[in-house]
Amino acid sequence: MSEPSGHPAPPRFQDHGAATLPAVILDGYNAELRTPEGFLGDRASSRAFKALLDHWRKRIRDSAEDDPLGDAPTKDIPRRKLDELLANGDTEAAGLVHGVVEEFAQSLATVVRALLKEKHWRKVERIVVGGGMRSSRVGELAIGRTAMILKGEEIDVDLQPIRHDPDEAGMIGVVQLAPPWIFKGHDALLAVDIGGSNIRAGLVRPHLKKASDLSAACIWECEIWQHRADRPAREAAIDRLCDMLGDLLRKAEKRGLHLAPFIGVGCPGHIEADGSIAKGAQNLPGNWESSRFNLPERLRSTLPEIDGQETVVVMHNDAVVQGLSQVPWMGDVKHWGVLTIGTGLGNACFTNRER
Repeated sequence: MSEPSGHPAPPRFQDHGAATLPAVILDGYNAELRTPEGFLGDRASSRAFKALLDHWRKRIRDSAEDDPLGDAPTKDIPRRKLDELLANGDTEAAGLVHGVVEEFAQSLATVVRALLKEKHWRKVERIVVGGGMRSSRVGELAIGRTAMILKGEEIDVDLQPIRHDPDEAGMIGVVQLAPPWIFKGHDALLAVDIGGSNIRAGLVRPHLKKASDLSAACIWECEIWQHRADRPAREAAIDRLCDMLGDLLRKAEKRGLHLAPFIGVGCPGHIEADGSIAKGAQNLPGNWESSRFNLPERLRSTLPEIDGQETVVVMHNDAVVQGLSQVPWMGDVKHWGVLTIGTGLGNACFTNRER
């Protein structure tokens, strides 16, 4: 897509999808682990968890027993309901959920083993796990059980849940895409997290005066749109995102916040240096992999200036950005990675740069 007329070229920043970032070197992301049956990562996604749950419910019904989860279709049972069953449900319902968690953890352990054999992952010392499943007790148990399986096999890697709520980590991580000097004189920046089910836009406050390492960065305001329910065309989705950013900009101005002229974006897929998406965006509404579509340029044409300065948009893979939210707490290891369990299974691995 050509540069919109009437807008000057943006200030030169790092390329989209860059490997060298302010705090880390990105060693690799979106590793595709293929097997004769398909992609190995498909066995450890939110869809895979629901498929396992549905499988066991059908087996129970086939044996003429009552389904402990009732009559609701599996796709309509939220994870919070499964959390409640674990805590307060009867023994059969809790046992069913525990069994699915165990089987899912075995699949996740298989994925981790395969990743650690990949060239860029062989030195990884710690893996943080984010994505939608991380925000539930069921997901936390699956992560903990996977960690125990790996330790029992003497696989030397530390597996732990990501520190921030996954709904926020994908936006907080964009502060690690921005050069530190851009925060000078500004209170917040705009962040976008695009997923296979939801689009989030938020105002992130870096709070550098509280913590110079960005460990105090937090969400000040956030808007979320569950696009999967609406099934919009691509252009309608982008228009809705631009409206969300405009609303946040007005809220910031009303509260007297000075926004940095920067928008950080996390998006599924392999991100090219020019901001196009080469592959991996199949879960997004419409064709985002078209050579005629460039999301950063679209956003910059909608908000050409912020706080009187030309807007810079930097986009990276969503799993990478979610992992970047963990940077302040990774100083005790050199090589580390992230897995995001959502609509699909995202992954990325990093090497800390010398400070």
